[in-house]
Formats: sequence, structure tokens, C-alpha cells
Amino acid sequence: MVGKEKGAFRLTCLDARAEALGLVTGKALADARAMIPRLDVVEEDLVADAVLLGAIADWCDRYTPLVALDGGDGLLLDISGCAHLFGGEAELGRDCLTRLKRQAVTVRAAIAGTPGAARAVARYGRGGIVAPGGEGEALLPLPAAALGIAAARQQGLARMGLISIADIETRPRAPLAARFGGDLLDRLDMAIGRLPEAVTPRRPLPDCMAERRFAEPLAHEAGIRLALSGLEQSLSEMLEARGEGAKLFEASFFRSDGAVRRINVETGMPVREPRVIDRLFALKLDALADPLDPGFGFDLIRLSAGATGPLLPDQAALATGNGDDVVDEIVAERALAEVANALSARLGPQRVRRFLAQDTHDPLRAALSVPALRYGEMMGLGTAPPWPEPVDLPERPLRLLTRPEPIEVLAEVPDGPPTRFRWRRAVHDVAKAEGPERIAAEWWISTGSLAPTRDYYRVEQSDGRRFWLYRDGLYGPGTSHPPWFMHGLFA
Repeated sequence: MVGKEKGAFRLTCLDARAEALGLVTGKALADARAMIPRLDVVEEDLVADAVLLGAIADWCDRYTPLVALDGGDGLLLDISGCAHLFGGEAELGRDCLTRLKRQAVTVRAAIAGTPGAARAVARYGRGGIVAPGGEGEALLPLPAAALGIAAARQQGLARMGLISIADIETRPRAPLAARFGGDLLDRLDMAIGRLPEAVTPRRPLPDCMAERRFAEPLAHEAGIRLALSGLEQSLSEMLEARGEGAKLFEASFFRSDGAVRRINVETGMPVREPRVIDRLFALKLDALADPLDPGFGFDLIRLSAGATGPLLPDQAALATGNGDDVVDEIVAERALAEVANALSARLGPQRVRRFLAQDTHDPLRAALSVPALRYGEMMGLGTAPPWPEPVDLPERPLRLLTRPEPIEVLAEVPDGPPTRFRWRRAVHDVAKAEGPERIAAEWWISTGSLAPTRDYYRVEQSDGRRFWLYRDGLYGPGTSHPPWFMHGLFA
């Protein structure tokens, strides 16, 4: 395979036959064709390679949730504490390699006590398992490139006769650090184990996780739902033991052919009841535009919980309400949260929204539309005032027109309330009017010229219909006929 580098095609990947003929990566394509005229060449596709590597990384989640990308063609798995689930490190490595080879993936692997040692032995050594504490012995014969240093630094080391890692290890450290930088020695120390090296997973780690493996792939929907219900019960018990609930649940379905499907459900408040989790997943699965396809069956199903938080048991009074206003408000809010959770699971979290009161008297910005699942979080920030106490006759309509619509108004005096107005080609006679409610521009947030002061009126017809009108501007010099607008209708 070839790719463009500085305007010229160079070899980027070789098969075993090409390596046997003496070709190396980085050689110019023209030079390679001079050696082998009938060279079979394919141009690389980095986007497709990244997609494939991501799919393989998703598949590797079956072994550990700590999967990190290692360059454009490698993966790093932290299997600490996971190997015993597969019968040991050797069995885990054998199972991984066998399954990948069945999927026509050529792979070289190594298991070591440090990420740097595993990377170096897999890429430049013979692979296999490095015995605990034997990282230094395994690394010394390998070339300096195994430390993952740049090509220019490799050439500088070669000019000094430092070809292998053993050459670097036996030289005085101070001159090497002064010549090539301290990170060269840091890489060596991390690979040997003298310094810690962190693995950054490509996906966030779950707070709790339960999984079930199947000796025979599971393909029936009833069996899949039953297995998922069992995992929900197990996860609920884990959360209960920790005194926590979760607001994010993810079900991962690993197919026997390597495909992975993940389904997420979110809640507005922490939950852990199995029946609640099961109902949300049932709604989500039923509403999928792309139904869950088991193919030849799932050999692993995993359920994980994230965004966990404290969740104390409810008192009996809080479960049913006892006439206390505070208790009734808590019960009502939890009931509303359950409805929002169910609707969000079925329709999507962005399509179910609630209004959050804002600290402003401008009706256009008095409420902020936020996803219902984020309502509790935003209320907890303390930036929004509570909604005003309800009154018998609301001062403002609950819903406003998308855009205020112009109207023609007749009034007894220029700056008085309207007595008749025309809206949408219909004439309306005003029986009662209240106002004005004068709203001026907020000078501390306005940019440019200030908006005109508005006078709002609540008007009512003889048949009981009520409207919310405003005059955009005040009578004065330069403003002889301020326009009128319809802004909302009362229920």
C-alpha cells in the first residue's frame, strides 16, 4: 500500500512477500518499481482504516472496557483484573487472536506488564507473553524505534551508534537527555516499568457493569429480553449496595461475527429499580428505526451504568404523599420525571423538553426550553428563579406566538388601551382592558441601539376570549404612530 508524503507516493504497508523481496516502508514508489516492475500497489484509505480500527476496538470491549487506540493501526487493552475471566492471560490472548483471524484480520499481539513493553514486543518482537518483571530483558534486543520515537531521532541515535534499546540503556543518562531530550529516557523507563504509564480509554469507563456470556449465541428476541432483564436485576443490586442510582444506562450486544450494537437510555433523576430500567429499554427497543439484528446470535450482552449519584430509599410518606405541600411537590416532580424518561426513551432526549424560568422580565426570554432529562441539573445550578405562584387570572399567556403579528388598533386616546383591533382580517371589539405593563429594554445586556419600550395590554372580548397586545414604542418626538402587535392568546 502507498500513501502521499510531501507530494510523492511512498510505501506505507507491506505484505510478507514484499518484505521478503527487500522492500521497506517509507521507500518511494518509484524506487520500489525500479526494483520490482510488476509491483501490485493499492492506495491507502485512512478514513476507512480508522473506521475499521474503531470497529475492532468496539469488538475488543468484550475483554475489557479499557481499550485505547495506539496509532493508526494498533490497539492497547488493559486486561488487569480481567484475564482470570477467560482462564488466564494465555487463554485470553489465544481467544482474541483466534476470533480476529476468523474475521480475516491479520494481527500481532503481546502481553506485558507495561503498555510500552507490550507495544514494543508486538510491533518489533515476536509477540507472546512477557513474564512479570521481564520487561527489561525483553526490550533490550529490540531496535530503538520500538520506543515509539520519531524517525529523525532514530537517525540521530544511529549516527551515535545507538541502534538497539540495550545501547541506550548502557549509556550515561545525562548526555542522552541533553542531546535527545528527557522524554527519550522517560519512554524507556515507562516501558521497563520504572515510571507509570497511563492508558486513556477511547470510551468513558462505566461506574457499574454487569455482563453475561453465552456458550451458544443467543438469537431469539424473547431470550435476549430475558437476559437483559437479568442483567438489570444484577446491576440494580450493585447500585443498591453502593447506595446509588444512575442516570445513564448502556446495553452492549456483541454478535458472534464481530459486530457490536449499543443502546443507551437516560433518565432525569438517578434510578435503580429494575422495572423502571426494563420499561425504558423496552420503549427504546420498540422505537428503534434500525431494529436490533442478532445475525448469527449474541455471545455477550453487557449492561453498564454511568452518571451515578446518591439515591437514598424513599420514606413511606414520600411514596404516596400525605397532604403536605412539600411532599406533594416532590411526588409530583418524580411522577413527571418518570413520564419524561419514558417519552425521551421512545422519542429521543432532544424532543422532550421543559421550560426553565429565567431571571428576566422580557417575555421573549422569560423561559428557556431545555431537554426534560437535563431539567433537574439546570435547576440545581441555582441560576434560575422559581416560577411565580399561580393566580386565578394569569398576567401573561402560557404560550406566545412564534413571531408577534402586526395588528391595526383603534383607541380613544393615543396612549390609551385599545377599543377595537383588526387581526388576521377579523375585527375584534374590546369589552375590557388591563394595562399598560411597561417593559423597557435591559440596557445591561443590550448591544447597539436599545429596543423600543413596550406597553402590554390584556384585553377581553364580550364572548370571553382574551388577548395579549403591545404597542412597540411610546408617543413622542419622532414617533407619532407606534405599531401594535399581537403577542399571545390566553387559554
